[in-house]
Amino acid sequence: MALSLLLLQLADSAFPTGGFAHSGGLEAAAQLGEITGPSSLERFLLHNLEQAGAGALPMVTAAHAAPERFPALDRRQDAFLTNHVANRASRAQGRAWLAAASHSFGIASLRELRARSREDESFCGHFAPLFGAIAARLGLARGEAQRLFLFLHLRGLVSSAVRLSLLGPLEAQALQYQLTGAVLAVLARHEMRGAEDLATTAPLVDLFQGHQDRLYSRLFSS
Repeated sequence: MALSLLLLQLADSAFPTGGFAHSGGLEAAAQLGEITGPSSLERFLLHNLEQAGAGALPMVTAAHAAPERFPALDRRQDAFLTNHVANRASRAQGRAWLAAASHSFGIASLRELRARSREDESFCGHFAPLFGAIAARLGLARGEAQRLFLFLHLRGLVSSAVRLSLLGPLEAQALQYQLTGAVLAVLARHEMRGAEDLATTAPLVDLFQGHQDRLYSRLFSS
């Protein structure tokens, strides 16, 4: 029961991780004309979700299995994220997640990790490996952590679409529910992959996100 309540708390949009500041390239894609209606929005979300499954979920899995490997996994994720906007967003989300978790749950190892993030210049704090390491320290099972990670990723994209007026709140909820099967399919394809299996599956998503800083006006950081 306690773990179920913990999952609900972590999945709650009120949990202050700062994910709302990132659109995963959706804002740039919309301004560049890639998003022209519901079908193109859904296609973008599916490509972005697959990208998360191939390029981030393996780090969640690896860090969950061995939280003590976090420093090495953090550096590997940093080397993988050559897109400066995606790299910056990953660091910001990771540090926000660490700050929220260390403050909320009072676990000594999380407080120590946050203290290290302030003192160690080599600490990048990328979201995926931090998410996995924190989930392990909170006692979440691997499958729970993986599903939560993909759920949060999709929810963030759908929320961004609402803020960009690409669809309404009720339409967004219907779309997120509709894509539940896609989330589970992505999980099935990538749940056993480790840090050595990182891959980019949607180069256009990467290009759109990299264009974010060139937008004349923008709501999001990435």
